[in-house]
Amino acid sequence: MEPEEPRETREARPGAESAAAPRWEEAKTFYDNLAPKKKPKSPKPQNAVTIAVSSRALFRMDEEQRIYTEQGVEEYVRYQLEHENEPFSPGPAFPFVKALEAVNKRLRELYPESEDVFDIVLVTNNHAQVGVRLINSINHYDLFIERFCMTGGNSPICYLKAYHTNLYLSADAEKVQEAIDEGIAAATIFSPSRDVAVSQSQLRVAFDGDAVLFSDESERIVKAHGLDRFFEHEKAHENKPLAQGPLKGFLEALGRLQKKFYSKGLRLECPIRTYLVTARSAASSGARALKTLRSWGLETDEALFLAGAPKGPLLEKIRPHIFFDDQMFHVAGAQEMGTVAAHVPYGVAQTPRRTAPPKQAPSAQ
Repeated sequence: MEPEEPRETREARPGAESAAAPRWEEAKTFYDNLAPKKKPKSPKPQNAVTIAVSSRALFRMDEEQRIYTEQGVEEYVRYQLEHENEPFSPGPAFPFVKALEAVNKRLRELYPESEDVFDIVLVTNNHAQVGVRLINSINHYDLFIERFCMTGGNSPICYLKAYHTNLYLSADAEKVQEAIDEGIAAATIFSPSRDVAVSQSQLRVAFDGDAVLFSDESERIVKAHGLDRFFEHEKAHENKPLAQGPLKGFLEALGRLQKKFYSKGLRLECPIRTYLVTARSAASSGARALKTLRSWGLETDEALFLAGAPKGPLLEKIRPHIFFDDQMFHVAGAQEMGTVAAHVPYGVAQTPRRTAPPKQAPSAQ
C-alpha cells in the first residue's frame, strides 16, 4: 500500500487549484442559498425621503388603545407582553407603506448605489417593552422598517427633525398639530369606511390645493368676503404664485424621485403618480394653482378641478393610497368612498384652538 501523498504536494500539483475551484464555488452557492436573504442597507436620513409613521397609523390597535384608556399604562404594557407573538392587523397607513417599498424596489434596480429612496421610521410614544410585538408584526408582514423611535410616554415630535422627516403620519391629532407647528409636513390619518383595492405596483398620492400644497391665502378671502370676491382676487393675482403650504415639500420630494425614473425613459411606467384634487373651478381660479406649481418647478400628473363638487366619487376612481385635505368635510367624504384620507390641520378652515384644553391621558401611538 503506497503512502498517502501529502496535502501540500497535492495542492501544489498542476491542475489541483482549478479542480478545487468548481467544488468551492458549488459549496459557496449551496450555503448562500441556505442563508437568510440580505435586506437592503438603510440609507442615511439626510439622503432619503423620510416617512415617519406612528404605530397606530401603521397597525390597528383599537383593543390595545381601549385598554390603555380604560385601565392605564401598566395594564396596557402587560397586555402587549402577553400578546407579543400575535401580529397586529394592518392599519390605514399600511397600504401606503407597502407602496413606498414597491417604489424602493424599482429604484434600487435602476440605481443600486443610490440612497435617494423612501426611508420609513416607526415613531411612537410607546414604551420599549412593546417594541418586541411591533418588531414581530413588521417581520410578519416582511416590511423593511429598521429605524424605531420609542419615547416611553414622551412626545416623539422633537425627534422628527433629527430624522430629516419629510412626512409624519399619526392617528393622534394633537401630535400632528405639534408637528405642523414645528414646520413639519404632517397629517392625521383615518381608516376608510370600507376596503377598496389599491395598486400594488404604483404609489398614488392625492393632494388638495389650498392649505395643503398652497397657503390658506385664498381660503381666507372666501371666509371673509365670499366666493365672488375670491374669484376677482384670483383673476387679479393669476400670475402671482401662492405661498407654499405644509405639504409642498413632500410633493417636491415625490417629484425628485419621479425624475429618477424619467431620466431612464420611464415616464409612462413611473411607479409614482400624483394628483391635485381641488374644489377650485378651472376657469375662474385654476390657472393660479397650476402656475404656482410651475413657478416651483413642480407638477402633478393629474389635476382635477371640481368647482365645489364632492371629492369622494373622484377619489374612488383614482384609488390613491392616501389623500390629503385640510377640511374634515372632504376627509369624511373620502372615507365613505373607501379612500384612506389624512387631515392636515393648517389654515383658516381649522376650528380655533382652545387656549386651555382639558387634560386627558395621552394616546399610545
